[in-house]
Formats: sequence, C-alpha cells, structure tokens
Amino acid sequence: MKVVIAIDSLKGSLSSLNAGDAIREGIYKAIPDAEVLVRPLADGGEGTVEALTLGMGGQLQTIEVCGPLGTPVQATYGILNDGKTAIVEMSAAAGITLVDEKDRNPLNTTTFGVGEMLCDAMKKGCRHFIVGIGGSATNDGGIGMLQALGYGILNQNGDQVAFGAKGLKDIVSINDENVVPMLKECNFKIACDVTNPLCGPNGASAIYGPQKGADASMIMEMDEWLSSFALIAHAKYEKADSLIPGTGAAGGLGFAFLSFTNAVLESGIDIVLEETKLEEYLKDADIVVTGEGRLDSQTVNGKAPNGVAKIAKKHNKTVIAFSGAVTEDAVVNNEHGIDAFFPILRRIQTLNEALEPTAARQNMVDTAEQVFRLIAAVR
Repeated sequence: MKVVIAIDSLKGSLSSLNAGDAIREGIYKAIPDAEVLVRPLADGGEGTVEALTLGMGGQLQTIEVCGPLGTPVQATYGILNDGKTAIVEMSAAAGITLVDEKDRNPLNTTTFGVGEMLCDAMKKGCRHFIVGIGGSATNDGGIGMLQALGYGILNQNGDQVAFGAKGLKDIVSINDENVVPMLKECNFKIACDVTNPLCGPNGASAIYGPQKGADASMIMEMDEWLSSFALIAHAKYEKADSLIPGTGAAGGLGFAFLSFTNAVLESGIDIVLEETKLEEYLKDADIVVTGEGRLDSQTVNGKAPNGVAKIAKKHNKTVIAFSGAVTEDAVVNNEHGIDAFFPILRRIQTLNEALEPTAARQNMVDTAEQVFRLIAAVR
C-alpha cells in the first residue's frame, strides 16, 4: 500500500512536516510494510516558509531587517535547493504580530524590511520568488518595499517620502534610476486569497485598516492617499491598475508587486501545490491523507486540504483527513473530495493540553494507527 501525506500545520501545535511524520508513524504501526511519503503543505500563510523550505530540502536564512516600526527585527525566509527560488512571508518583516497592540498605527508602519529580504535573496542568486502577503501591519501601498528595492518614491523636494502610510500623502513623483539591476530578472508568485481592490469601500484602508489601528478619519485619509499614489504610478507605469482584485491585499502591497515587478497574484494553495508537484507524487498512491488544525465548512473555500482533495480526486484516489478539531458543519467536506475525516482528540483535555506539541503528536500517531488498522482489516 502506498500512502501520500500532505497535511497543513496544526497552528500552535505541529508543523506540516511534524504532523505528517506523526501520521506516518501511526501508519507503520498498523501496516509495517506500507510505503508512506510525506510532502510539505501550506496555503501561502503562516508556516509556508518552513513547510516548503524544509520539506523541499532548502535552507532557512535569517537576517536583520527594518521592522514595521522602523526598528530592527530578525526575519527568516527560505531558499530552495535549486538555489534560485526564495520563499518569503512578508509578515516576517512587516507582520502585525511584530507590533504591540498599543503601538498599532498604519500611518507609521512600513514594508521596507520586505524589500530588504528580497534584495538579500537576490544577492544570494534567487530570481524566482514565492511570497505570502498575509498578516500585515501596514497600509503603505508597498512604498516601503519599493524604496528598499531602489525606487525613488519622492516628495516635492526630490527626497524619499517618510515610512508608513503618512508618506503616501507627500508623493509627487516616482523614479526607477536606482532600482537594483537584478529585479528585472526576477519573477514573483504572490500568494493572495483576497480580492479587494486598492481603494474604495472594499479597499485596503476600509476593510483592513481598523485591525491595524486605523480610526475612521485615518481610513478616509489613507484611502485618498492611496488613490493619488495609484494615479501617479499609472502615469509612469501603464500596468498600474488599482482596480485589479487583490491590489488591496496587505495594505496595498499587492498593488506594488503588480505595478512595479514581474508578478502574478494566485491562490496560495494553488501556488504551493504547483511548486511542490504534489500531483506527480500521488498519481500512484492508494490513499491520500490531508488535514489541518480545524476542519470546518470554510475548509472547502480554497484551504489547503481542499486543494489536496481536488487533485487527488482527479486521479480517483481515496482521501482521508485528520484534524485537531472538527466542527458540526465540517460534513460539507465529504461533498468536496474528503471521503472521511477524523478528529485526533482522544480524551478530555483542556485546549492548552491538546495544543501541547508532544500530546498533539501522540494523539495524531494513535489516531492514524487505528484508522489504518481498520483500512488493513477491510482490505
């Protein structure tokens, strides 16, 4: 029997690879001669760098960059074993979790450190980038990142504007005379699962500004400034279009990537499945195993297990899922490719006890063993 495992992380508990290894151990207890392959899985959000980099034999890189408040932070990204592909999460340099709640203010937070990570990877030979842009603390339209890449985002005196969304109001011109030469050789796949435009009632400021510390007046101002920035950008770069779905992602970072780099916005899970070539690995599998921390009705809306199930069903594979928790409405997943799912909680525990990595791993091992004992018995 060949089993291919591609399970998302159980956040706060097990990484994608740790969860996969636990399932593999349980399978071997039930079926010692099984062929079991663990593949990395993520949806472009938190954990993507670790899952793809370590799961595909790459190396993690940790460097000091400018954090969202302008102070140094340690940011980690990955370089795959081809030496040319970098896996980056913008939240490592400009994430909301890097800012204490009392200090959250998108007028001040910058994406400069994101550009620094990209430059570091370019210097190390990377030309192909997979970038997750969820969890931002910023609403600067990506101008910080652009400044780090060498773009002149200039005020009326010809100086770089200030960090943060407040810098947007002073932009009068943009130049690319000092852009890092390597940028034109690079392409970017941006993991983006939101469809918000840059501006307007569904734009970056209105929808995501409040969680980043913006009040009503700030939201109105930032929306006007982003609109002005978009017009200035479009005057110089024809492809700059603030109405494209996803340009409002990460406080406008989606707009910056699409307008100033060779980038495409794609579903995070689609990017991961393509890059990891999961379909090639499961073509001759007997059973495909997937899952995530919490399986519910939202799983069918483009989350990682749903992506795995779709590919598996193209090849008529049996798909089972394990998860830390299962909600009542999770049954909808049975209509979307997951043949059966199993919560791994095996005894009454507090949430903290269930999330403890050692306990979670043992629960996963034990549950997988019993499920595969049943599979072996009925075969």
